[in-house]
Amino acid sequence: MDPASAKGASGNLSICGGRDSVGLYKGTIDAFMKANPGITAKYTVLGATTDESRTQAVQRLQAKSSECDMYLTDVTWTPEFASQGWLQDMTQVTDAVKGTLIPSTVATTQYKGKSWATPFYTNAGLIYYAKDKVGKPETWQQLYTEAAKSPGSGLVYQAKQYEGLTVNFLELLYSAGGDVIDEQGNVKIDSAETRKVLDFMAQGIKNGSADRAVLTYDENATRLAYESGKFGYERNWPNVYGQLNATPLKGTFGVAPLPSFDGKSHGSGVLGGWNLAISAFASNPGAAAAFVNFESSPEWQKHVAMDYSQAPAGEAAYSDPAVLEKMPFATELLVSVKGAKPRPVSPVYSQISAAINKNVYAVLSGTSTTDDAVKNMADQIKTAQASF
Repeated sequence: MDPASAKGASGNLSICGGRDSVGLYKGTIDAFMKANPGITAKYTVLGATTDESRTQAVQRLQAKSSECDMYLTDVTWTPEFASQGWLQDMTQVTDAVKGTLIPSTVATTQYKGKSWATPFYTNAGLIYYAKDKVGKPETWQQLYTEAAKSPGSGLVYQAKQYEGLTVNFLELLYSAGGDVIDEQGNVKIDSAETRKVLDFMAQGIKNGSADRAVLTYDENATRLAYESGKFGYERNWPNVYGQLNATPLKGTFGVAPLPSFDGKSHGSGVLGGWNLAISAFASNPGAAAAFVNFESSPEWQKHVAMDYSQAPAGEAAYSDPAVLEKMPFATELLVSVKGAKPRPVSPVYSQISAAINKNVYAVLSGTSTTDDAVKNMADQIKTAQASF
């Protein structure tokens, strides 16, 4: 679509996406309408979880509904939505603003050489640690060792059987030098690195490095467990920083980028975040393009960090003094974002992720051997690829 369509745009704009847990979406819309009084924007929540949001978005797009002019899309949805013809080609719109954005975030909008969305904010996991109990982690092995030393030093993370477990597993797999598929789509998950990481994670639950309750934890449950003061380490997202600072734990915790697996490799996160994609069936694409220009601007990207503790897609925000005052771990966060790798890029990503988290969960919960789980993962990923 033509970026010029944003000029003089007016009328109603409907944006649809997941639950607005920290108020970022409402805050952005309110500021946008103040700057663009000719446009009336509203936000419609599609489900309480990422999976529910995707399901409801797919239902509308399959029906060619014009209810939503644009969708807040998880970075993993780009290949699927683009390949189905559900999104407008936003290459020109994104190219006009990408000079101020972190390149890895722009890459999440691309499929077959075109951009089908524009970054809103990004994400990379962090380690929160209790400074009076445990040390800053340099490797995952050190973290797990310290976590097992005494009651109150343990690790909490997301090991419920859902997308969050896929991400937590991939963080260790990537840092150990493993992968799921290569650039040509060849399945690489049946590897020594995968087996090593699965055994390591399973042993961590058995020996008390991680509380067995993590098998029921999503991000919010992880945060609440850490807020109890009974744990030493928490793996979670940047938005947790602001939430922890609103509790009695303020000032007691440090923030670190995800560590190396064993000191022989670089730490690697999994690039997360959300993009904004204009529906192929939008009734007001010009207003949607105007919203993209607003949210991706360097000025608003600072507010993404300062006011909502989210990781901005705009690189300049990380060195801005006002941001550093509100988000003193911005330097560590930028390291995590720049060092993060994308999840497997595939139109059948949701099936690939399900194969991963189902089999990882089986190993962690003790219902499968590592070898069986790795073979099942590889077979199920190949089946998913063959279905497209």
